[in-house]
Amino acid sequence: MIHNPILPGFNPDPCICRKGDDYYLAVSSFEWFPGIPVYHSRDLKHWELLTHILTDDEAVCLRNLPSAKGVWAPCLTYCEQEDLFYIVYGVMNSTNARYFDVDNFVMTARDICGPWSEPVYLHSAGFDASMFHDEDGRKWVVSLDWETRDGYEKPGFICLVEYDPQARAILGYPKCIWRGGTDRGCIEAPHLYKRNGRYYIMCAEGGTGYNHCVTMGRSEHVDGPYVRDPQNPIVTSSPGVSDERRDPDHLKPKYFNPDSVLQKSGHGSVIDLPNGETYLFHLCARPFVPELRCTLGRETAIQRMTWTEDGWLRMADGGNLARELVPEPALPDAPLFLPPALDDFDSGTLGNFYYAPRQMPARFADVTARPGWVRIRGQESRASLNRVSILARKLTSVYATVTTRMDFRPETYKHSAGLILYYDNMNYLNLRKYRSESLGGSALSVTQMENGARTVWQDARVPIPDDGCVWMRLTIRGRSSRFSYRMDDGEWQEIGPVFDTSKLSDEYCRYGEFTGTMVGLTCADRIRHEICADFDFFEYLADETRPVG
Repeated sequence: MIHNPILPGFNPDPCICRKGDDYYLAVSSFEWFPGIPVYHSRDLKHWELLTHILTDDEAVCLRNLPSAKGVWAPCLTYCEQEDLFYIVYGVMNSTNARYFDVDNFVMTARDICGPWSEPVYLHSAGFDASMFHDEDGRKWVVSLDWETRDGYEKPGFICLVEYDPQARAILGYPKCIWRGGTDRGCIEAPHLYKRNGRYYIMCAEGGTGYNHCVTMGRSEHVDGPYVRDPQNPIVTSSPGVSDERRDPDHLKPKYFNPDSVLQKSGHGSVIDLPNGETYLFHLCARPFVPELRCTLGRETAIQRMTWTEDGWLRMADGGNLARELVPEPALPDAPLFLPPALDDFDSGTLGNFYYAPRQMPARFADVTARPGWVRIRGQESRASLNRVSILARKLTSVYATVTTRMDFRPETYKHSAGLILYYDNMNYLNLRKYRSESLGGSALSVTQMENGARTVWQDARVPIPDDGCVWMRLTIRGRSSRFSYRMDDGEWQEIGPVFDTSKLSDEYCRYGEFTGTMVGLTCADRIRHEICADFDFFEYLADETRPVG
């Protein structure tokens, strides 16, 4: 059996495609670089982080974008006629006044690992754009047509426009073709498919919250009219009928289903295997209860599906409630590379599982300057939306222990470095070494940023030597998170208070949403952006078998 989620932690909006015996899954990355992670599998059970599509932080500029903006809902497809991969993605620039100013682009590559072409602009009609390659060679782009006018249903309908690959432009204006397969409202995430001469539209409805779901419709023509699947929604965490078209809010916690481990199930894409089996991939979340806070963010799950004799897609068990345990396909086992729990930085290259907000990690992280260490050059404060030195990996469990050993000598109070648990620039926990004028030398302290309010726990400050290494540890045990430290020749000692892990979540954080919590190494030099901190190793031990709670 496959145990969901297959990609735990911050891995939302999955889009699956196949080339031969290889399956590739792209997920959203928002303000983080490298952008658009692509996971690879040969058996749909084992997955490796293979590559990233966006690695040029000048061509795709995300600096100064608020948290939860940036790269939304990529659509990864493979066109067999051209032997070419396509990626369609949107850069959400602003949601001010609910205008949702997004720019949608397309890129292509012969190899999934690149090189990828330069981005080609498609349109800005709405988000969650995706591309469909028809059998006659024509290409179509579907997206949400975001509605801003008073008196009209929000957030809008699904629109369609043809794309001309020779002209590298859309033909005309998008046309609205679909208003949804249910009355849950908040339609988004459209994908088009073709099967036995019919066109199928798959969407998410209900908002990317607790009423989220996957729905379908079908038509004899690509531009409709589409007929609703009579059993919509086909996958959800909240079965039952609901009429929410008049409420544009996406979260809707009243639809939390206590009988389901997986919540927020929706935003799906489907793949047919050569052996006739069918699987659907969708996002989900696992909240702390009763707080309903999803610290790990939106994750990726898989469901076994089947096509009925009358041509509709159904879960294989006959229901529509997303399952935690799913029968695996009849494919040979193919275990793949997993990121190491202990990264000693001895390889001379930085692992592809590291991320940084709004810039590539290589801008400030160097694994060659001091062999066996990663050197992080300090930049702006962790609250900045511009250039911040945070080298992070995704938190995949709320039962984790993170440890590092740091060599750092701060020269002013504006120099600091250490270990960080980070949701966004307005919500994080940071154990840091810095220069304390009142203590007359180097010290450790804990800083908490909670919805933009910064607290430095002054009563927990500890003087330490200027020279020598300090060990730092973060222990996460469900709702409780706490830092500790030791010197090379000392014992572990706790520092600072016990923090509420659940607050680092979509539901609690007011300045961002849709992403997930990260843990990592950080350095700041708020004077000249020059001073560096060296880290000997980064150990991430997570128990992904334990429920969130």
